[in-house]
Amino acid sequence: MENSDYDIPSDNDWEDRGELAWNEFDWERYLKEQEAAIKRYVELYEKNIARVDRIDYVAEKMGWESADSLDEETAEDEALALFEESVDFVDEDDVYTLHKNPVYISTRGLYAGLRKPWEILSIDPTKIPTPLAINFASILHVGEEQAIQGIHALDFGDYAMAISLFKRALSLVNNTMGLISAEKIETYPDIQPYAQIALPRLFDLREIWLRVINECRRELKRPIDEEN
Repeated sequence: MENSDYDIPSDNDWEDRGELAWNEFDWERYLKEQEAAIKRYVELYEKNIARVDRIDYVAEKMGWESADSLDEETAEDEALALFEESVDFVDEDDVYTLHKNPVYISTRGLYAGLRKPWEILSIDPTKIPTPLAINFASILHVGEEQAIQGIHALDFGDYAMAISLFKRALSLVNNTMGLISAEKIETYPDIQPYAQIALPRLFDLREIWLRVINECRRELKRPIDEEN
């Protein structure tokens, strides 16, 4: 990223751009483009699942810059450098919404990889009892929701709230892991193939969010006069 500032689109930013002359069809096109970005992330992730550095590798392929690739001095000047894109309103085609946030794209993509295989597995109650199937699906839903709220907080620059929300999401990831633990697999052996799919994604979600939390904390420690 060339821009060292985490540029949160404020009301004034929108006003400076004038009236955005988009209708519902323009927005539908825009949303489809962002859905395609999530699909691309999933495809890249699946293709590189065997890589130890898959989080950073996929981020690089998506055009995002990892904090690990920045030197220490630059990293300290980067607010949320792991999965950010600088927001630069050049023309109408560069409209920024939450859907373009790399943390949003990676979170949605990884949860899609968790949700779909579970839905297929839990159709058969002889393999997965209904209470467990519902409980697991519910935890996935709430965990994703907490993370998305945390990303909203990032976009508004409320880093303290973002930390709290991501910590809640992390707790739910731990609960998710507990429901597909070795003990559960002993009772329900059909969980094992799903666990092999799910655990890398759960660990990667945790890693992404922990990095974001660390960047939020670093941002909160910055002296106020450095922001000016």
